[in-house]
Amino acid sequence: MARTREFDEEKVLEAAMQLFWEKGYEATSLSDLTARMGIQRPSIYSTFGDKKELFEAALRRYTTSRAADIRARLQGHTSVKQAFAVFFEEVIAAEYTKDISNGCFCINTMVELAPHDERFEILTREHQLYLAVIFQETIERGIQSGELEEGTDAKSIAQALIVALIGLTVMMKSHPQKSFVDNAIATTLTLLK
Repeated sequence: MARTREFDEEKVLEAAMQLFWEKGYEATSLSDLTARMGIQRPSIYSTFGDKKELFEAALRRYTTSRAADIRARLQGHTSVKQAFAVFFEEVIAAEYTKDISNGCFCINTMVELAPHDERFEILTREHQLYLAVIFQETIERGIQSGELEEGTDAKSIAQALIVALIGLTVMMKSHPQKSFVDNAIATTLTLLK
């Protein structure tokens, strides 16, 4: 008879995600994970597999949650231009109000692991593409409502905004001058004519 788990799988996965997000894959040890998750190594292995499989599960949890959050935030405004302006303002504000910035877990993975591990190259690229679809749908909503010009290339603009978001998130780790960032984002948002 199989033993029932004596822990909440979602809670321990959330704890692992937070730790990997803070420290990255390489700097996180199994001892760190057992301490943060509150479970022993055999439970980690039997539930999630090895460290890399646990990391992948944590990354998938993050990307699913992040995409849903971004979709909801962009849909929460009638004006598409306002939706993107508020979204980028919130990204910037969140980074400036933190003492230590963890940035985006997916982008951190893209920088740390994707160049060396095809599995994470694919996972991070899929997330970028999914976010581009969310951005494109939002832009298309603006075209349909008449807020954005007919003939606007929603796909290309969505992709440009994703590149801007990724660049912004990486740049925020060096705490650039806020005016520098504000000017760059204001210029980027002029793509939404």
